[in-house]
Amino acid sequence: FSASTGPALASDAQQMCTGDAMRLCGHEIPNVQRITACMHKQRANVSPGCRAVMDRDNNPRRRAAAAGE
Repeated sequence: FSASTGPALASDAQQMCTGDAMRLCGHEIPNVQRITACMHKQRANVSPGCRAVMDRDNNPRRRAAAAGE
């Protein structure tokens, strides 16, 4: 759920998770690190699309590919 995962992944996360972030973690805005931590804590309550993006972003193989390793 961070921009460090690459532009395409960050765009997917923003598109799929913005509503969940506002609903579940709006009190943490504008602190991105705190929003990210809150979203991980609230994972069980996020929408299926957002959860899929979070799962994909948390995959170590995907993170390595996004980082160009």
